[in-house]
Amino acid sequence: MLSEEELVLLEAIRDSGSLSRAAAKLGKAPSTVSHAARQLEARFDALLFDRRRYRLQLTPAGRLLVNEAGRLMQDVSRLTQRVRQVAGGWEDRLWIVTDEIMEFDTLLPLIRDFDALKSGVSLRLTHEILGGTWEALRDGRADLVVGATNEPPNIPDLKWAELGTMEWVFAVSPKHPLAKQPEPLERDVVAQYRVVTVADSSRRSEGRTYGVIGGQAALAVPTMHAKILAQRDGLGVGWLPRHRVTSLLARGELVEKRLRSPREPNLLYIAWRGDHEGRALDWWLEHLKHPRLAERLLKGIDRFV
Repeated sequence: MLSEEELVLLEAIRDSGSLSRAAAKLGKAPSTVSHAARQLEARFDALLFDRRRYRLQLTPAGRLLVNEAGRLMQDVSRLTQRVRQVAGGWEDRLWIVTDEIMEFDTLLPLIRDFDALKSGVSLRLTHEILGGTWEALRDGRADLVVGATNEPPNIPDLKWAELGTMEWVFAVSPKHPLAKQPEPLERDVVAQYRVVTVADSSRRSEGRTYGVIGGQAALAVPTMHAKILAQRDGLGVGWLPRHRVTSLLARGELVEKRLRSPREPNLLYIAWRGDHEGRALDWWLEHLKHPRLAERLLKGIDRFV
């Protein structure tokens, strides 16, 4: 392994193409630089400098030494930083999984505020759907989940807090046959038409679905945004987060229909494993539990404005 001084010497020779210019750049005598260069060649038992030309150049072996030594020194520097970071109570990485019902855009201000701490913690954000969100926490694919639905399952060392509630609206395209049906709609009437669902990302089971009546045809799509588009296009019916379709309802691109059996608002959760400790997790929990922030996250963004 090269010392930092030796790496600087090699880089100076490479960049200047001359022992004398490298010496001047480093503030050393040319004889000192020449001696150091020969010592390096002796240590590695390899020709590191091509002295046959007017401009001194590194041989392929010399270039490899410079490049790899530089990379290794950067790795050591990063490792040193990470060790000090973890010793100071910060995690090396924090993996946050949001339920797809939560929009990533709403987390951007939080990410910016967290970056301002300059903690060095690497953030990884992914999303799951329905049962897949809780499963990610159980299987170790998440340190923190945001927006999980349904009651918290039985997970060792599970801790959780309520984030808030999300309201739903049963909406159809104005060209869909249900748009003209008298209200309140009965279950047997709704069951005649295809429902659009967001596919559960659970890997251990078939997953859950919401708002599907027994025997009803279903179109499963990958995201809530896709579900909204499909229903706007008349490809099916179903429940949608009210805050995400406010403008579509106002413009008549979706029509709200009242059902005999309305859907209750969903209670959403944040959850984490009690056996995970760290300043980054504590910071995120403190901010996610703030009432105003929770309200902003649940309100989300209407992309159709």
